[in-house]
Amino acid sequence: MNYLVIKCGGSIIDELPSSFFSNLVLLQKEKDIKPIIVHGGGPMITRHLKQMNVKTSFVNGLRVTTKEVLDVVEMVLSGLVNKNIVRKMMNEKAKAIGMSGVDGHLLRATPIKEIDKYGYVGDISAVNIDLIKIMLEQNYIPVISPIAIGKDDQHYNINADVAASAIASSLHAPLCFVSDIPGICVNDKVLHLVNQTKIKQLINEEVIYGGMIPKVQSALKALELGAREVSIVNGMEDNALLNFINGEPVGTKIQLGEVSYV
Repeated sequence: MNYLVIKCGGSIIDELPSSFFSNLVLLQKEKDIKPIIVHGGGPMITRHLKQMNVKTSFVNGLRVTTKEVLDVVEMVLSGLVNKNIVRKMMNEKAKAIGMSGVDGHLLRATPIKEIDKYGYVGDISAVNIDLIKIMLEQNYIPVISPIAIGKDDQHYNINADVAASAIASSLHAPLCFVSDIPGICVNDKVLHLVNQTKIKQLINEEVIYGGMIPKVQSALKALELGAREVSIVNGMEDNALLNFINGEPVGTKIQLGEVSYV
């Protein structure tokens, strides 16, 4: 099978053009590509935490997740955001099925280091790829919220970039980060190709900062563990996914090894 893991940023789900969802159907039917969607939901989580008077904070781009925060995160991600994406896809006649990483032990997790600092934030230790393949074989498009299950059935909040990277590397599939930015930019110019050395430099120069740091770090880890390629694509452009699949120079491609910059 030709897999494609697509991570949708939570801040843009409601803003994505209808062509994004229709492209998913075209990829499946005309390009023989099996899409897997992993989504975030940060802004909606923040809104609900505020409405419920639950304090929240971030460290190095990761949300500190107490038990109280985790309950809200899971409610928003696996309920509101997940089913909203499924509805949008079904409007385009897609066979979409929503689930979280807890379902069928799809995503197994261990707590990240410095749990006292981050709370119930996890890292992926295993992906149930057999479950994913069963759904894909039946022409379903999985829509996955990044909540995982760990020891003693403890649930963990997983950065969506990390979850998408783990799934892509487990399937040896390409990974596409869909965002509302054109890619990694320097002096208002998109870098269409970067490697780990350039990324480290841009982090040190604070060109890459905040939530972009776990994104690019997840991309590099995915490549190291077997993902075929990783790109950041502006999903706000019409037919962005089709253009990406057709090899057009959209967004930023991240790779390991030497890169020539023009």
